[in-house]
Amino acid sequence: MSNGVTKYSRRAVAGTVFLLAAGVTLTGCVGSGTPSSSGSAGSGTSASPTVSDTPTGAPTASATASSTPSSSPTSAPSSTPTSGADPLAGLTLEQRVGQLFMVGTTATAAEGATIATVRDRHVGNIFLSGRSSAGTTATATVVRQFTNLVRTGTTGGIPMLVSTDQEGGQVQVLHGPGFSTMPSGLEQGAGSTAALEANAATWGAQLRSAGVTMNLAPVVDLIPNAKNAAANAPIGAFDREYGFTAATITGHADAFRGGMESAGVQTVVKHFPGLGTVTKNTDTTANVTDTTTTADSASVGIYRTEIADGAPSIMVSSAIYSKIDATQPAVFSRAVVTDLLRGSLGFDGVVMTDDLSGATQVLSVSPGDRAIRSIQAGVDIVLVSRIPTVAPGMIDAVVDKARTDPDFDALVDAAARRVLVLKHDSLG
Repeated sequence: MSNGVTKYSRRAVAGTVFLLAAGVTLTGCVGSGTPSSSGSAGSGTSASPTVSDTPTGAPTASATASSTPSSSPTSAPSSTPTSGADPLAGLTLEQRVGQLFMVGTTATAAEGATIATVRDRHVGNIFLSGRSSAGTTATATVVRQFTNLVRTGTTGGIPMLVSTDQEGGQVQVLHGPGFSTMPSGLEQGAGSTAALEANAATWGAQLRSAGVTMNLAPVVDLIPNAKNAAANAPIGAFDREYGFTAATITGHADAFRGGMESAGVQTVVKHFPGLGTVTKNTDTTANVTDTTTTADSASVGIYRTEIADGAPSIMVSSAIYSKIDATQPAVFSRAVVTDLLRGSLGFDGVVMTDDLSGATQVLSVSPGDRAIRSIQAGVDIVLVSRIPTVAPGMIDAVVDKARTDPDFDALVDAAARRVLVLKHDSLG
């Protein structure tokens, strides 16, 4: 990486994953016209259900972030990683499918619907949504109500990815004691990459102290002209962009990722293949279509750079890209995910969707088909952040499809392996 910023590369783990014991956190994307994380519907409960297996551990809360965060919670799963073992060995079909879902809960309370997806449908990852001013200690208490459910009978003993949207500016879920108020992406991009990497390390330590180990950021969408920013509903209207050139965006995105990852927080680069030229927001509008982006566009080139610089995870947009695949949203498109992102760009990390539970862009498709079609496209994690109550139907549809379709079952296994590699890398 240029500009003196430390380069962080995703380590390849061929064939074998050593499942380490820690709470891993993943995050989501914005969910409404006024940017906010993909908020969940319904009121939740803070009560943890009773599960017969022995708990495998939870994050330790801290009122303030330490400069060097611990890479794992104080408690650890009882199982010991075994060299040479198939990472999926011992997991039921339902548990393998559960690794492919990330379900939302309000950041202020553990929602009962989300708890039920972990307990009853083996969901392996959660997303903290909405807005919270409660601080790191209270957030860690919410997180523990999920990580305490990690057991052989629920997630197969595999630690969770716990995520949130902590971009900065108007898209920052977690506030309060122990959390800094983060500047917008545009403000971050105006400073040096060295300063941003240092700041991101601090912000990452704050997240880690709250039990969060994945941040659904940075945003790398390219708005071709600053004059058009205000008309770009999902990104420019809220100053989420780092700037207006590929070099500015990649330099600052790498710095943000480097700081976060040095603190033990994984990152998700978004929104492939780019939302910089659309004028509508897929969260609130149907049939959002990009009519200019091609496989050779500068916005796609940004991802080529990010992949070369070690980006571990990429979020795919739900817009339609008429010059790549005019028939369906990118999250359902094999041409976008498998042929372009994995094939042409050579990405072998984790691909996740934007929210598929409440985004207007995908509501014409049944919940079960949203999940199935995204996995068929080559996606690894289905984000169900805004409305957790639709998750059971999605999960059941994927399980049923995998039982009767060997080719689809193979896609499920391949995706689950990539998720487990990410979990290994984030803790190693």
